[in-house]
Amino acid sequence: MDRVRDETGGGAAFDPKMIEPYIIKDPQALAVNAAKALENLGKAATVWLEPRAGELPDPAAEPMAELVKTMGKVAEYWMSDPKRTLEAQTHLLNAVFGVWSRSMARFVEPDQPIEDPLPKDKRFSDEDWQRNPFFDFLRQTYLVLSQWAEKMVSEAGGLDEHTRHKANFYMRQITAALSPANFVATNPQLYRETVATSGANLVKGMQMFAEDIAAGGGDLRIRQTDTSKFAVGENMAITPGKVIAQSDVCEVIQYEATTETVLKRPLLICPPWINKFYILDLNPQKSFIKWCVDQGQTVFVISWVNPDERHAKKDWEAYIREGVDFALDTVEKATGEKQVNAIGYCVGGTLLAAALALHAQEKRERIASATLFTTQVDFTYAGDLKVFVDEEQLHSLEERMQETGYLDGSKMAAAFNMLRASELIWPYFVNNYLKGQDPTPFDLLYWNSDSTRMAAANHSFYLRNCYLNNTLSQGKMELGGKRLSLKDITIPIYNLATREDHIAPAKSVFVGSSLFGGPVEFVLSGSGHIAGVVNPPDKTKYQYWTNGPAVGNYEDWVGTAKETPGSWWPHWQRWIESLDNARVQARKPGGDALNAIADAPGRNVLVRV
Repeated sequence: MDRVRDETGGGAAFDPKMIEPYIIKDPQALAVNAAKALENLGKAATVWLEPRAGELPDPAAEPMAELVKTMGKVAEYWMSDPKRTLEAQTHLLNAVFGVWSRSMARFVEPDQPIEDPLPKDKRFSDEDWQRNPFFDFLRQTYLVLSQWAEKMVSEAGGLDEHTRHKANFYMRQITAALSPANFVATNPQLYRETVATSGANLVKGMQMFAEDIAAGGGDLRIRQTDTSKFAVGENMAITPGKVIAQSDVCEVIQYEATTETVLKRPLLICPPWINKFYILDLNPQKSFIKWCVDQGQTVFVISWVNPDERHAKKDWEAYIREGVDFALDTVEKATGEKQVNAIGYCVGGTLLAAALALHAQEKRERIASATLFTTQVDFTYAGDLKVFVDEEQLHSLEERMQETGYLDGSKMAAAFNMLRASELIWPYFVNNYLKGQDPTPFDLLYWNSDSTRMAAANHSFYLRNCYLNNTLSQGKMELGGKRLSLKDITIPIYNLATREDHIAPAKSVFVGSSLFGGPVEFVLSGSGHIAGVVNPPDKTKYQYWTNGPAVGNYEDWVGTAKETPGSWWPHWQRWIESLDNARVQARKPGGDALNAIADAPGRNVLVRV
């Protein structure tokens, strides 16, 4: 290769071909496209400002206010003592000097391997992040600054546990946002593509940016998938069944049998109302519901209403009485069976656990066994979602919900995305708006974008009693005039956690297992909150771990657990049949008592916000 050498005849300083892709070939075309991109950016700004016209900003309601207040406490610690300030500055300068030394060594002797002590990061996978001295310096500087900033938070004194948790979370959000991978001029791949297309990528990207703000009603709703390729009831949620009953808060769906005989005891699924139930019925290949039907289960599913102002006062007791209990009555009418096997997913599982404790107080035995998917009943180790829950933030949220009667689904979706900003926000920001690429079709991300509202009373009760005060685990939650205790729940429980869960951390699920009064089968699945649950056997993906009761500490349990390749679904089916494997002739939806109201997946699930 044609390399330029220094005057002493030493090692090569750089390869001219390395910078060829970064040289602008058509300045005029780039200027024209830059103007078009700015025009589209202006349209985005107009759409963003439109719903805010004439409104005075409320500083207490701004998300940035909480961040600034929290990070201010960290800064106060380091700035209050000159000695600490000097130590922090010295640590940073030493780290930056190390970056400078490595960068100069790599520039002078590019063919000589230089030890890189910094962590690997998939955001910097393009080879020019290390091969090109300029981008290599940016990469190293960013990583060093990120480590230093996070160290300043972790070592700050005088912070209570909640404030430190918030500070760590917000610092991760800041460092994720400021990554050089997120900007055209500092990302080698983006820079090359902008030069190669003369900025056409930015024109399309800013057009998409304006469209996504418009789709969010003035808030940015980042598209994560090509939504035009999916339609609920057409190529998603298509397992045959009928809506056989409905209340103010839900529809009850019964699925058509595919086997000549079925288990005598029906199966009732209580999904979360924070998302729609069809995560368990994405398509025939991934559908947990269809798989259960094919194993000979009579499957019923609660499909929660997408609430509006009419549901403002529907609280947890309403969701139990008009949801879980209503569904149990429906199952009995349709099958004649007084007891069911029940499944609760995420917050649907927490609600189910509360319902079981309430039933125990009321001496009602409607559920013979319960399976909990990624369900927390003890919120001590609830993870980063606790960042958003303290008295001040809850008070502000409740005031906003009182205005409409519900929390808009996009607010909760944004919080979930923030838990994994480096995976669920910034890659899409870069690909959509800076590369100008249309996202690929992905059914899971379509479901993720199909958000639901939360009724004000329901959501307030959930946040206060679970995340803020953790009343269910302490025997202090009150529903229906009863004080609930999980120890009153003596039925068999299959408690599934997922190892990489960022919403219901596995340790949190594990700790909650010890609170029930009956036998608990704790199972740990590979992957996360969704993929660890939606893991059909024929895909032979991931694995699961078993190790008897969830006793001792989580780390010890995992350390000695037995790993089994593949899906946990067959293991669960064997557990269900071990409880009662009696079978009867296949049932039709509704039986002789109930008429079909609509075909599955029903009407509730089709309401979009």
